[in-house]
Parts: sequence; structure tokens; C-alpha cells
Amino acid sequence: MSEITVFTGRKIITMEPSCPAATAVAVRDGLIVEVGTLETMRPWLEAHAHIIDDRFKEQVLMPGFIDPHLHPTMAAFILQMEFVTALEWRLPWGTVKPVETQEAFLARVAELDAALKDPHAPLFTWGYHRSWHGNLTLRELDEISNTRPIILWHRSFHEIIVNSAALRWMELDQAKIPNDAQVKLADGHFYEMGLHLAQQKIVPHLLQPERYAAGLDRLKRVVRFGGHTTIGDMAVGIFGAEMEIAAAIAAYENDETPFRVEMIPDGNGLAARMKDREKELETVQGFASHNTHRIRFSDHVKLFTDGAFFSQLMMMQAPGYIDGHHGEWLMVPETFEEAARTYWHAGYKIHVHCTGDLGLELALDVLEKLQWERPRFDHRYTIEHFGISTPEQVRRIAALGACVSANIYYLHELGHQYTQNGIGYERSSQMVRLGTCMRHNVPVAVHSDYTMAPALPLNSAWVAVNRITANGDVLGPEERLSVDQALRAITVEAAFVLGRENEIGSIRAGKKADFTVLAEDPYDVPVEKLRDISIWGTVFEGRPFESER
Repeated sequence: MSEITVFTGRKIITMEPSCPAATAVAVRDGLIVEVGTLETMRPWLEAHAHIIDDRFKEQVLMPGFIDPHLHPTMAAFILQMEFVTALEWRLPWGTVKPVETQEAFLARVAELDAALKDPHAPLFTWGYHRSWHGNLTLRELDEISNTRPIILWHRSFHEIIVNSAALRWMELDQAKIPNDAQVKLADGHFYEMGLHLAQQKIVPHLLQPERYAAGLDRLKRVVRFGGHTTIGDMAVGIFGAEMEIAAAIAAYENDETPFRVEMIPDGNGLAARMKDREKELETVQGFASHNTHRIRFSDHVKLFTDGAFFSQLMMMQAPGYIDGHHGEWLMVPETFEEAARTYWHAGYKIHVHCTGDLGLELALDVLEKLQWERPRFDHRYTIEHFGISTPEQVRRIAALGACVSANIYYLHELGHQYTQNGIGYERSSQMVRLGTCMRHNVPVAVHSDYTMAPALPLNSAWVAVNRITANGDVLGPEERLSVDQALRAITVEAAFVLGRENEIGSIRAGKKADFTVLAEDPYDVPVEKLRDISIWGTVFEGRPFESER
């Protein structure tokens, strides 16, 4: 039997109300033996060989941070691009300074174009957003270059703007664009499902084995930088399930990876490729055969209702958008209901991408139907993102037994922008209404949907607690979370929506020995400083790993 290692700390925050704080935690074979003090765990120490590890004696330990919804393959894709973003981005290898106007954006793209030695190599940038950078089209990009393919990947990931050279490179013209495709070819604009047409050329280019491996390596650095010990890959199969699974195993299944990945298949993408629900279900059920120690499929699947929040393509109930435009469905209601029914009846935990209140209404209407057809308890039907909602919908979420996994960062980056150019002050100020969820006892996790938000759990907790926008406004203070609620949202509740609450999310005997090591106690710092707490690194299944800083 292995010896016990006892980690001591200035304080150990367990997130367990029965024993909320301790100063020592005993670990053996990757599991927690006991948490308490050196005195209370003396019977264990007298009975078993052990060592005392005091390296964290001046630091604070928490349960390992969990991001239940990000996209490793999408991140590996984007992390190969040049970031040109309206807000500052803090990354392990440097900080990206903000570019806030159209003039500055085009100047930066031109600078990147000039810096490339190969005159024909495609230039990819990520971070374009109309609220800051204006309405750019093929014409503005052609003025930078009509020979080099230029691809502006929108901040939402759900759309791109390209120049004429990129259209030629992708071998796309009007004859190859279906009439109902979500494409405006004259503007070089591909969005939502229309993006798949452009990706036929782009994906093989950016996911060449060496490029893909380098992107995943960068993603690993990002995950460690944020203090994570578990992440959820919420849509395996965006680019191809078998390829993504093989790459994930190659990248993560080694002793130098201090986190695990919960793999949740993309039911929408699989349905589009297979066009047979039974075969689709069989394929999803078969994914568990790929499980390793760090890569795990279980009984979860992801579906979609409406379009991207960053693109203002969420489906909205009346009064809709100020300018009168309409959102987009990612899965039309009939298709969504059919898919949800297939997985519900097979006993799956369904995660539903919902951004607007009409998209949420569809998700709840279908859940109510399914509960009538086949009632289930503790079904973990989870509303993902939860951008715009109504108070009545939160009450329905509670009544139907659903959960919320929210992208609270929407409020920080887009809250002010959408008050002016979107949906007005009232609804913008109440986006991601987590306080209402708490008042109705709805389980709430927060996530990054990386790269839709920085993969920094303390930053997400900071937004949830303060509700401060990028320009310094406080929006919807009644929807704030307490510090304790926000910390639970990145630990205990995040584990719950992933169905792993018996293994991770808190520090108690029998759980995985996963800890995040902090320089300060998040309960003691001023709430506006929560995101500034320094992270030393993590302990993953009993092994310490120092993060890049």
C-alpha cells in the first residue's frame, strides 16, 4: 500500500458545509484519505507510513477548478490565429492589447499581412466584433490584399468575413452556395451553418497534424494557467469525432497533463453527418470505448437551439432587437425536439446551447413534453450559456428540474454594448440572471465556452460577484452571486452538471485529490479583487503541478 502524503496549508477551503475549512489534507493513490488537521488525522498517520508536505503551508487550497464547458479543438484551432480583440486577453505566453476601433483593427490586419513572408500564406485573425470594429466586408479586406487569403474569424466563432483571395483559395463561388445557405457571398460573410461551407478548405489546413498538436499544446498551457483540474469538452465532433478523440488521447493521456477532460458529443453535428438517429445514438454510445484515465465519455450529449450571442443571432421573444433584425436557429425546432427525444428516451443527460429567450423557451417546451412522455428525476437537463431569459423562465427551469451552466462573461464584455446596439438597457442589464436562479434554487455552474470567455475561473467568479462591464458599469446588481455561490459555481456545481459530483468538486474523504493552490483566501479579499488572486498551480490526483505565471 502506498504511503500517505499530507499537504498542509494556511487554509484549505473544502466547499463542504459540514467541514468548510481545514489545515491539512491526507492523500493516497490519487484520492483523499481525510481532511482536517494534523491532530484530527493522527489515527491515520499512526497506522500508515506517511510524509508531511509543507510546501503550501503559507497558501490556500481549494477544490480543483472545473470549467464544464469549453472547446479544446476549437481553441486549438483559434490559438493558431492572430488575436485582434476589443478587450485585453491574458494568455500564458503574453498579453494581447485591445484594438477598439475599425481604423485600428484594419491597421492591425494590414500590419499582420505585411509581416508574413510567404505572399500566398493565408492570414487568420480572431476577435473581430461589429460593436467595436464596424461592419467589415470583403471590400475592406480586398483593399489590404487581393492576393493573400484573409480570414477574419468573428469573436463568436460562428461566422467569418473573408476577402476575394480567400474565396478563390476556398474554391467557392455563387454556383456552389445553396440558396438557403447562411452566406452573403458578395460581402464574404459566412455565418452559423453556412460556415460549414467555408470550413471544407479551412479545417484541413488548420488541423494538419503538426498544427493541431501545437494548438492543443497551447490549450493545455491555457488550462493549467487558469488553475483547472477538470474541463468539459462540450461538443466533441465539431470537426470530426474520431480525429478529435485520437488527438485528445495523444495530447492529454500522459503523466504531464494535470487535468482530465469530460467528453460530451455534439449531437447536432453528428446528426447532420449521419442523417439517421439510431445510427447516431449507436455512435455516441460507442464513444465510451475510447475512454482512458484522463479522457472520459459518459451519458451526456449536447444539442443546440439558437445562434451565437456574440453575433446577436440569438432568437428573441418580443420586442426583439432594436434594429428589427432576427436571430437564427442552429437546430430548427422540429429537429431539436426529435434529437432531444432520442437522447432523453435513451437516458442521456442533455446539454442545450441556448442564448436568447426564445431559444430557451424552445428548450423548456421540449423538456416539458419529454417529462410528460417519460418522467425522469435528476435528469441534469442543462441550459448552456443562458444569455437572455425571463424571470418566468427561471421559475420553469426550477419546476422542471433543470440546471444552468452560464457564460457570465457575456455581461462583462457585451453588457454595455448591447444596451446601446442590441436589445436595450432593461434586458441587457439582466443578462445571465444568476441571482434569480439562486432565489429559485436552480443548480448553477459558470463556464468559459473558451474562447468565448477567458479560461480563468476566478475571472468568471469575479464577473458573477460584481457584474461589472468592460467600461466600468454595474449592470443588474440584484443578479449578483455571493462569493460563496460563485466559488461553488466553479467547483461543486460544475462537477454536478458534469455528473461527477461524487468524484470531484469538493475536498472530502474518497474524492479525487484535486486542488487549486491560491496565494490568498478568496473569502477575505475585497470582492473587486477576486480575479487578481495569484494561482500557484494545482495538485492533480495528489501530484503538484506549478502553473506558468
